[in-house]
Amino acid sequence: MDSVDSGGSSSVVSGSSMLTQALPFSSGNPRIEETRGVMHLYSNQLASFPYQLPVGRKSLVCVLGVPNHMTYADFCRFCGSFIQHMLEMRIVRNDEMEDRYIVLIRFDEQESTDGFYKHFNGQRFSSLEPETCDVFFIIDVQYTGSIEHAQTSLVNSTEQPTCPVCLERLDQETGGILTTICNHSFHCSCISKWTDSSCPVCRYCQQQPEKSICFVCQTSENLWMCVICGFVGCGRYKQGHAIMHWKETQHCYSLELETQRVWDYVGDNYVHRLIQSKTDGKLVELNVHCSHAVNGCGSCECSGDLGINEAMLSSKVEAIVNEYNELLSTQLESQKLYFESLLQEAKEDTEKEIAEAVDKAVTLKLQKLQAKLDKCTKEKKFLDDINENLLKNQEIWKAKIQELEERERRALRLKDDKIRELEEQLKDLMLHLEAGQAMEQLSISDEIKDGTVLKICGESSISNGTRLSKSNNRKKG
Repeated sequence: MDSVDSGGSSSVVSGSSMLTQALPFSSGNPRIEETRGVMHLYSNQLASFPYQLPVGRKSLVCVLGVPNHMTYADFCRFCGSFIQHMLEMRIVRNDEMEDRYIVLIRFDEQESTDGFYKHFNGQRFSSLEPETCDVFFIIDVQYTGSIEHAQTSLVNSTEQPTCPVCLERLDQETGGILTTICNHSFHCSCISKWTDSSCPVCRYCQQQPEKSICFVCQTSENLWMCVICGFVGCGRYKQGHAIMHWKETQHCYSLELETQRVWDYVGDNYVHRLIQSKTDGKLVELNVHCSHAVNGCGSCECSGDLGINEAMLSSKVEAIVNEYNELLSTQLESQKLYFESLLQEAKEDTEKEIAEAVDKAVTLKLQKLQAKLDKCTKEKKFLDDINENLLKNQEIWKAKIQELEERERRALRLKDDKIRELEEQLKDLMLHLEAGQAMEQLSISDEIKDGTVLKICGESSISNGTRLSKSNNRKKG
C-alpha cells in the first residue's frame, strides 16, 4: 500500500487496493424524457478508516441514499459553507431505492472535495432521523441512455444557457449549478430559495406517489380507477375487479391508469378522446394517426396549416370537455340519487335497529326489575315468618318469666315464714333458758339458806346445766 501526502494530514490508499463498483442511475421525467447512466465509484471506503482516501481520486463525489423528504433547498442548507466550492450538483435516482435519491457533486478543487468527504461522511442528515450521509468518490460517470441531452460529460449533459429563476447565464465561474431530477438546471442560490420538492419549471416532483395496486387482488397490472369514488381494480383480462365494482355500485366511468383514458361500461366504449403523447407529453386526439409518428403527434408539416389545426383542435378540445363534463354531471347526479337512496335505507335501518334495541333494552330492564321484585317479595315473606316466630317465642318466654318470678316469690315467702318461725322458736327457747336459770338460782339460794349442801346434788346440777347448754347450742345451730 502506497501513501502520499494530500492536504497535509490525510492518508491515501493505493488505487490498486481499492475495489470499484458500478452503480446504475437515471434522471428525467419518465413520461417525457429519461437519461440513464452508470457511475463507477470506490466501494471499500470503510467507516473504520474514514480518512483513508484513494489515490487518483477526482474532485467528483456522490452522496447516496438522500431521503426524498429532503428538498433541494434542504440539501443546500445541509452542505453549508461547502456550497460555495461546488461547481455543479446533479440529482439522479437509484431505481433500486424508490424513496432515496443520489446527488452527484463536482468541486472546484481537490482540497474542498476531501474536506467535504471528511466532514459529512457518516454524519446524520437530521438529529431526529437515523439516515446518514454516505459520501463516495467517483471514478467515472458514463451516460448510456439514447436521450438528446445524454452525453459523456456531467456538465455538458444538463447545461442550460440561462437560469429559469433569475434569467442569468448558468456559468460555473459565477456560481454553482444544480440540475434537478427532471434535468432542469438552476443556480444553487436560486434553487435554495425554492422550498417545494417540485421543479420550478415543470412541477415534476421528486417524491413520486406510490404505485397503485388493485384494492382486491393487490396486482399492479392493467389497473382501472373509478372516477366517481376512486376505487382501483384490475381489468377484465386479469380478474375483473373493476367491472365487478361497476356492477355493484353502478359507477360506469373508469380511468385506465396506464393510458389515462376513460371507459364507459354502459356504452361499452371510450368517452375520453384525448390522450397524452409519450413523445412530448402533449394532449392528442385518440385514433388520429400521423404519417410521421406512431402515436399521432398532430404537430408535423403534414397536418396542414398550424393555425387552422390549432383552432380546430381547440374547438374539439372544448367540445370534448363540455361533453365529458355533461356526462360526468349526469353520472354524478345519478350517483347523488343513488347515494341518497342508500342514505335513506341506512337511516331507516338505523331507526329500525334503534327501535329494536330500545325494545330489547326495555324488555331486559323489565325482566331485571321483575326478578328484583320477586327476590324482594321472597325476602319479605321470609322476614314476616321470622317476625311471627319471634312474636310466638316472645309470648312463650314472657310466660316462662312470669312463672319463674312467681316461683321466686313463693320461695321468698316460704323463706320469710321459716325465718319468722325460727325466730319465734329462738325467742321461746331464750325465754325457757332464762326461766330455767332463774329457777336454778332460786333453788340454789334456798339450799344455802337451809345449810345443807350436797356434793352429789351439786355435781348433778352441774351436769344438768352442761346438758342444757349443749341442747341450747344445738337448737341455735
